[in-house]
Amino acid sequence: MNRFLPRALMAPAVVTLILWMIVPLAMTIYFSLVTYNLMQPGDHPFAGLDNFHYFVTDPDFWASVANTLNLIGSVIVITVVFGVLLALLVNEPFPGRGIVRVLLISPFFVMPAVNALLWKHMMMNPIYGVLADVWRAFGAEPIDWMTDVPLLSVIIMVAWQWLPFACLIFITSLQSLDREQMEAARMDGAGAFQRFYYLILPHLARPMAVVIMIEMIFLLSVFAEIAITTNGGPGNESTNLTYLIFKQSLMNFDVGVASAGALFAVVLANIVAAFLIRIIGKSLD
Repeated sequence: MNRFLPRALMAPAVVTLILWMIVPLAMTIYFSLVTYNLMQPGDHPFAGLDNFHYFVTDPDFWASVANTLNLIGSVIVITVVFGVLLALLVNEPFPGRGIVRVLLISPFFVMPAVNALLWKHMMMNPIYGVLADVWRAFGAEPIDWMTDVPLLSVIIMVAWQWLPFACLIFITSLQSLDREQMEAARMDGAGAFQRFYYLILPHLARPMAVVIMIEMIFLLSVFAEIAITTNGGPGNESTNLTYLIFKQSLMNFDVGVASAGALFAVVLANIVAAFLIRIIGKSLD
């Protein structure tokens, strides 16, 4: 009875959670195995693996995979490197440190759609954007970011939003750094670089692993920044897997192929997550 009661109380929540995950997944698997185009209503004959083959052989597929990996890798490098530098900068006491920390963290609470609109119109517009004014101030021709370097534009937007997350994790970790050990190293003649390399960097190894894992999982589903700014273009230069699935579902009205692409993305995300969890598990031992 003592074992049954807690399980019985948890059962409704567990069943609801399972249904919440299983039902959409089951529907996605079903749609991926049938021919289902919204422009051709009626029967949905069994298609087998044809939808998967069509998605993988799409001319934009490998470009979208490369863009996805490029986006994830670039954002992670930017957020980790600059996150550590900013955390070290604001970790030392100075007047107004609390206000600076709040300002550093605030971009993380901006919605992705708002983030995309802000960068598209306020910062990167080639006519009246802030960056265009900076370019003109130095006598240079402003860059049309969304046309000339679309993927780099998306990387900058996403990195700006995720940088506060990494910075917050690193600031929190630095608070637990042994100050006596740092002071002893300073008194023994260790320079700033030596203290960073031998004391601070090993201390931040675990937070870095956590930041990389969380960011990699969430960055696989970047969509709003691309849809609002570049629409995956020009051509397929800024199309990632998520946007490719969107194009198959809502632009081509092909639910079957889009479902196959969604399953491919789920499998890819699980492979990446399992790989990262193993690496982080070893680093935490």
